[in-house]
Amino acid sequence: MISVLIECRNQEKALAVTLAALVHGAVEGLVAEVVILDRGSRDNTARLADAAGCRFLEDPDLSDVVRSARGDWLLLIEPGARPLLGWVDHIGQHMNTGRMPARMQPSREYRLPFFKRLRRRLSALEHGVLLPKSQAIANGRSSQSLESLGRGLAMTRLKCEIVPASVLALQ
Repeated sequence: MISVLIECRNQEKALAVTLAALVHGAVEGLVAEVVILDRGSRDNTARLADAAGCRFLEDPDLSDVVRSARGDWLLLIEPGARPLLGWVDHIGQHMNTGRMPARMQPSREYRLPFFKRLRRRLSALEHGVLLPKSQAIANGRSSQSLESLGRGLAMTRLKCEIVPASVLALQ
């Protein structure tokens, strides 16, 4: 089972899109919990997280969050990103066969225009980061963000796609 960690600030609408995409994983028994790490939101993020049954933490210590996660694996994802059909099977299969961190493939159908992709800095969480909890504990520091926890890892690519949060901003 996995714990999904989402870090956000004033991203209520984007968070709703991501939570809706994660429902299938919860129904199939893959997602043990969703933890929202709030960094000072002033919108209804807390209310949305509560309604969706998420654990909501304001300005938490990341190393404490990682240690207290229920899942043996962590999925770090941006608000607004949404895994596409088949993600539950591919992640479950990877967890059973591998111990290496992984990320999903960018969606071929939902993409930014070519020049917008060239001119921007890629987020470490843009395609999601799946990693063993033990590795996250070993790599984690208390002041760290999810972005820095997911950066610089050697990863394998899963055969499932994700629509990055950056595509949601264009819609």
